[in-house]
Amino acid sequence: MTPLTTIRILTIGLCLTVGAEALAVALDAALPPPMAKAEHASPVVLDHKGAWLGAVPVEDGRWRLRADIRRIDPTFLRRLKALEDARFDLHPGVDPVALVRAAASDLASGRVRSGGSTLTMQLARRLQPRPRTLSAKLIEAARALQLEFRLGKRGVLAAYLTLTPYGGNLEGVRAASLAYFGHEPDSLSDAEQALLIALPQAPEARRPDRHPAAARAARDRILARLQAARLISPQARSLAETDPLPRRQPLPTLAWHSVNQLARRAPARDPTVVSTLDARLQSQVEALAAQTATEQGTTTSVAVVVVDVRTRAVRAAVGSAGRDRPGGWVDVSRSLRSPGSALKPFIYAMAFEAGLAAPDTKVRDAAAVYADYRPQDFDRAFHGEVTVRQALQSSLNVPAVNMLASVGPGAFEQRLRAAGATFVRPRAGLAPASLALALGGEGTTLRDIAMLYAALGDGGIAKPLAWTEAEARARPRQPGVRLVREEAAGQVLDILRQGAPPPDHALAQLRPDAERIAFKTGTSYGYRDAVAAGVSGGYVVAVWTGRPDGGGRPGYTGREAALPLLFDVFDRLQNTNIAPALDQDALDEAPSGLQQMAGEFDLPPRLEFPLDGAVLHLDAAGPPDPGFALAAQGRGLHWFVGGAPLRTDALTGQTLWRPHAAGFYRVEAVDEAGQRSVARVRVAR
Repeated sequence: MTPLTTIRILTIGLCLTVGAEALAVALDAALPPPMAKAEHASPVVLDHKGAWLGAVPVEDGRWRLRADIRRIDPTFLRRLKALEDARFDLHPGVDPVALVRAAASDLASGRVRSGGSTLTMQLARRLQPRPRTLSAKLIEAARALQLEFRLGKRGVLAAYLTLTPYGGNLEGVRAASLAYFGHEPDSLSDAEQALLIALPQAPEARRPDRHPAAARAARDRILARLQAARLISPQARSLAETDPLPRRQPLPTLAWHSVNQLARRAPARDPTVVSTLDARLQSQVEALAAQTATEQGTTTSVAVVVVDVRTRAVRAAVGSAGRDRPGGWVDVSRSLRSPGSALKPFIYAMAFEAGLAAPDTKVRDAAAVYADYRPQDFDRAFHGEVTVRQALQSSLNVPAVNMLASVGPGAFEQRLRAAGATFVRPRAGLAPASLALALGGEGTTLRDIAMLYAALGDGGIAKPLAWTEAEARARPRQPGVRLVREEAAGQVLDILRQGAPPPDHALAQLRPDAERIAFKTGTSYGYRDAVAAGVSGGYVVAVWTGRPDGGGRPGYTGREAALPLLFDVFDRLQNTNIAPALDQDALDEAPSGLQQMAGEFDLPPRLEFPLDGAVLHLDAAGPPDPGFALAAQGRGLHWFVGGAPLRTDALTGQTLWRPHAAGFYRVEAVDEAGQRSVARVRVAR
């Protein structure tokens, strides 16, 4: 063969190759794979640290949560590929070796036993289901090549783990992990991994909540295959087979009012919103709100807003006391309600700023008439000559109305509105702002009250509340709106800090290290609304209790019905409610029959280190440190990491763990009764 002939052959081959690639690109563009289902996932709302808050289902009430490969246990991914598609990282979407092996198996058995489908081909089938025919298989193979070309390996795996069915209305490994195990799939036990690999093969027939025997058998078969493939030790397999099957539970939901609102902001291609909420605090505040509502009657609802003053980040938001209570679906934090006397501090702040009064200015608390308006104090008595400080601390009505008359109700209303607050008054188009504004005569929202009190805590600068982390990062750089001058805001806060706390919190406020709370309460006409708002320690807390339908609750004032909850929330923020350690030497020895409460050791071990969700750093484990010292309360404890047992030092009694690399780990403490507690931790460098 002459050199010229060789060149011609190479040229023709190159042209054919380029032509084939051009044809493939053209066909891919003309007949794109149907990606709509993969691109439509449930919006998910996370807290500011990335912890789960809640999600909103997609069509037909299905939970389809977008899988994030970075947040899925890497051991699970390795095992999934090893059992379902061993050459996933090597083939272009179609595995010829698997197809040949499947065809040979089918011919030998005389029936279709294996289709040789790769994970990518299974994804193609879920995007566009077809009958199990040879032509359908060919189409799936073509689609698999397209998907690999468009998405790449990580994208294919993420889409597969988003659309994989796990029984009922669960789609995707993330939804399954949350519903069956109650946690994200970033750290999965051996038993959990095996179940998640087994379920998609027959999602309805193997549902652990409906067919536990089938689910257990399928899980154990996967564990056996993992051991055969040397992906799990015999000891870990035996331990995993003893794990009880999970029961399906509702997907965890915190701040469900806020989750539904924030979910609307989620972009379609990445339906995840990182909110400013703090999951741990939110859970605590929701529990406090539910307890308060229970104590105040079946018709009572509660709303709470907690704001970080520096960033205006909303760290907790409770819209009601629960969906199981009357009006529980109403988000009262957004509803127009009367603030009662909660706006009085701003009247005095504007008066201080204008030079109309000072904290120790003497004013008269006596009967006064303004046209047809005759304000009275709450106790229906007058106190004669008092200072402004006393008038605000005692929430006297007549001095506040007199001061608003000096400031000007119209000017007062406009300044609050300019700061971003919403105010609605009856017949707004027919009458100007009136002096009744001092006593809650115009409706506003609890969120706006929190925003205004945050301005007091920030030297008089008002800014919108931040609901996403992106907004919170931007707030400190934004100029905001000057509501009152810094000196006036500070004077008002100094006065409010001198208010008498609720009886149950009086001793805590007397501690030398206690952060005094600058608070104000409000009670609307007819006892329809009980409000409390306060500033302390860089936070604002605003509380409302009442009936969502606007009915009155005689006797329930802001001080009695809302203020104790406000102090409870600040306790959680300031940790002032932590009891001192007990003096063991001062405890008398109990009689032998009463030395241990019955049922005490029916509880599983109580983990002390590490706690679930902790992030540990390799630098802290060594050298010279010998490792992480694990700790828990319980009898006869044995420790396991990733199913492998750890050795306990016979002399010191300590169990030390030195992680070999960064990643996600499952740490288990098992007591002598076989009860276990689990901490899923991340080890970082």
